[in-house]
Amino acid sequence: MFLSIITDIRKTTMKKLTLLIAVLMIASLLFAQGANEKDDTVKIGISKLLAHPALDAIEQGIKDHMATTDIKYTIHSENANGEISTCASIARLFKDEKVDVAIGIATPTAQALANALPDTLQVFATVTDPVSAGLTGPGNENICGVSDMVPVEAHLSLLKQITGCSKVGMIYTSGEANGIVLMEAAKAAAEKLGLEFVSVAISNSAEAKMAAQSIVDRIDAMYVATDNTVISAINGVAEVCTKAGIGLFSADTTSSFDTEVLIAGGFDYYKSGILTAKLVEEVIKGKKPVDIGTQYLDTDSLEIYLNQDVADKIGVKLPEELVKSAKYYVKGGTLETR
Repeated sequence: MFLSIITDIRKTTMKKLTLLIAVLMIASLLFAQGANEKDDTVKIGISKLLAHPALDAIEQGIKDHMATTDIKYTIHSENANGEISTCASIARLFKDEKVDVAIGIATPTAQALANALPDTLQVFATVTDPVSAGLTGPGNENICGVSDMVPVEAHLSLLKQITGCSKVGMIYTSGEANGIVLMEAAKAAAEKLGLEFVSVAISNSAEAKMAAQSIVDRIDAMYVATDNTVISAINGVAEVCTKAGIGLFSADTTSSFDTEVLIAGGFDYYKSGILTAKLVEEVIKGKKPVDIGTQYLDTDSLEIYLNQDVADKIGVKLPEELVKSAKYYVKGGTLETR
């Protein structure tokens, strides 16, 4: 009888042990499944240089396109507020978070990501000259993106045609690689077009209006390229130009709304964001960034903005043909989108 009791105890113990093992195995499988599901979620980090209409439109385009894909993802967005040192801090943050794909909107953010995350998949947006920015070539096999290099010579030629200017000024950011590249391109184009070129460098957006005031008496037209820091302060620059009776050409259409910019010729940056996101989708699905390289926005898709009110203030006659072809036209304080 004693042996029978022992046997029953052993059987009961074995049943409990078997049940425990089964429970542990099920729990282990569920945990593994949960871990795998978590691993399937792609971590995307977006680093934006600063907030202004063009860069905001790019970010929105990226988010809107990603929402249409079948990819499971999370997005962590950061804004450097125009500070180069903050770009580096954001890059280190993304490294600590082990993001799967890093997106740099504008040249300084893309450069910071490239320096901090060489082994991470990266897609840049609106980098004017990826080559001079050091984002192409050996060591950058994990990087691809979209360039927004604008036709600077065509811009200055149009500005000369409309205003009859002979001396053109330009404000650029000395700390942005794209700012320097665009200034040098404008200088070369001005020389080719027979225009005297006057440039002034700034280090932050707060200096833009004062920079415009410092050269406005020496020029008869102003040109602003896709220099993020200057564009973010375009309203102040435009006010200085209009007060002095000279025309301002901006290479960014989006940020010209509700300003005294005379003419703008820029890309649709929301569409640029969509294109950037398509590249993100491709690399997530296995395509190598080095095989994608740099995609350039089609210059035929440039959108023209004209401000008749400013033209009337400074005594400039806008060509009728150009007015008809403009995507955006301001008259009597009303913006017409065609």
